[in-house]
Amino acid sequence: MVVSIATFSLSSLRGQSSPPLASEAKKYLERGEAALRAKNPGAAEADFRKVIALDPRNTEAYTNLGIITFFQGGVQHAAGYFRKALSLDPSLAKTQALLGMCEIRMGKSSGLALLAKAYPKVKEKNVRIQVGLELADTYYRQGSLNRAAAVMQSLVGLAPDNIEVLYLAQRVYYDLADDTLNKLALLAPHSARMEEVIAERLVNNGDLQGAIKYYEKTLKADPSLPGVRFELGEAILAASPQDPAAQAAAQKQFEVAMKMDGDSPSIECLLGQIAFLQDHLKSAYAHFDRAYALDHGNTQAQLGLGKVLMNEGNPQEAVKYLREAVKSAPLNGQARYQLGMAYRNLNMLDKASHEMKMFQEIRAAKSQVRQLYRQMNKRSLTLDEELSGTAH
Repeated sequence: MVVSIATFSLSSLRGQSSPPLASEAKKYLERGEAALRAKNPGAAEADFRKVIALDPRNTEAYTNLGIITFFQGGVQHAAGYFRKALSLDPSLAKTQALLGMCEIRMGKSSGLALLAKAYPKVKEKNVRIQVGLELADTYYRQGSLNRAAAVMQSLVGLAPDNIEVLYLAQRVYYDLADDTLNKLALLAPHSARMEEVIAERLVNNGDLQGAIKYYEKTLKADPSLPGVRFELGEAILAASPQDPAAQAAAQKQFEVAMKMDGDSPSIECLLGQIAFLQDHLKSAYAHFDRAYALDHGNTQAQLGLGKVLMNEGNPQEAVKYLREAVKSAPLNGQARYQLGMAYRNLNMLDKASHEMKMFQEIRAAKSQVRQLYRQMNKRSLTLDEELSGTAH
């Protein structure tokens, strides 16, 4: 993981404490920072050394010298500057994180402890992202997947659109899923949960018919296992949504799931989808409205209400729910498409064009992801079946 140490320099260090500067020392500090911004590390280094000569306790100067030295490949010397700053003020979280990064690169086990200690104390978003990435990547490379996942969970919440965060998150989560799957296969290779995991992998791989068989095996092994009837019904409906027999079979599973596990927005939405496919618009609306009442933020409920209202010729009312659906799930292609159609019916052509463009981009991106996911899961799924001993 390449971490930008530049994130820690200049203004980001101003949140750390430092004694008041004499006017001349302050002048050299500002000039050194300007030289760094101008990508002139030599001049910056000279100015920071002048600051230290005038003010030997200036933590900003020591830390910036450490940053310059780090970029020049002198990790050990950089660590010395960071240690000096921390000896003057042990509370400097960002400097502590920088020292941790240096020590990790030097192969010292103490580096990880420093980084882990600094991470909760860093408040600035950009610096926190960099520290978190370094910490999670170190955990990941050491095989501590649970710790890496905990850090990544906080980072995804902090920066959901950061490419580096998303990249590392998918690596950590994917390996963690494989790791836990292997443990499950060793501990309970013929269990209901193992059958269910294989079914879920098959769903993700696009093999719905295969998934249905494994969900049925799951229920044979444990008929009372929570959530399985819902997942089975969902797979049956997704495999043949236009088939009346599949609709009836799925509905039966959802009704049993409701009795066993209780009502939920997810069940109501799928019952609404079946009613919608059967052109029972009043029943569909009732189910989607029930789901919406249970959870106003449920994207499928919002989308379902919008679709029913569109089919009833009420695009003005549909827009309300479809806007909510796009807001709650910006990457939901169906929501974008339906909102685009509603705007078109209302003669709001610029907005309609925007939503249709977004729909096309989302569809193309998801198609690429599905292809990659299927390739990734071929090896994993074969391993699952071998470990479970259920492959036929």
